[in-house]
Amino acid sequence: MFPAIIETERLRLEPRTPEYVDVLELYDHCRADHPHIDEITEYLPWEPHPHPKETAEFLERGASMREEHEGADYVIRPKEGEDGAGEIAGFGGLTLDWETDSAELGTWFRKPFWGRGYSGERALALAELAFEHLDIEVLTVTHDADNEKSERAIEKYIDRMGGRREGTLRNFHNDGDSPVDAVRYSITQSEYRDADPDQEVTFRDGDGEAWP
Repeated sequence: MFPAIIETERLRLEPRTPEYVDVLELYDHCRADHPHIDEITEYLPWEPHPHPKETAEFLERGASMREEHEGADYVIRPKEGEDGAGEIAGFGGLTLDWETDSAELGTWFRKPFWGRGYSGERALALAELAFEHLDIEVLTVTHDADNEKSERAIEKYIDRMGGRREGTLRNFHNDGDSPVDAVRYSITQSEYRDADPDQEVTFRDGDGEAWP
């Protein structure tokens, strides 16, 4: 139901599954004593991994989501010619709610890959998947209200796709210590098509053939 490979100008996205991601390589970036882990996870809904077993379970959940058609999450790797080409730069995907005909964008990047515009490039590729191939009506994204880096990145690609900022959702979730407000944005399929964002995206199946 989902493409195995998504390619943009600078990025290659592959499924968040054990077949495409080495458990120990990923664990090294998610482990509790990683020097940047506190900055990376500050606004994320997951805690650093205490052992490789948790990393393996993270990948297995990604495979299960794909099989159940509940979401499509991808490992993001810079393409040849980019600094850190082939490395795990981060993850990004769509969580689908078929009953409300909507999907939610989510992502995180390792610190060495911050500030390169990769978040927007990934978002536009996944928006094309959602609107043009899965025929989703509404695409949403949220960030913690005090996460200024995400706010700047999201506002850029939301504007490019013709979407809008809906407002602040009070006490949207609990970060483990206290309730946290979040800011939500949305794009409809018609807004996206009217905006006609210009980005070349290629979708491939597991054999490298054009998808679908």
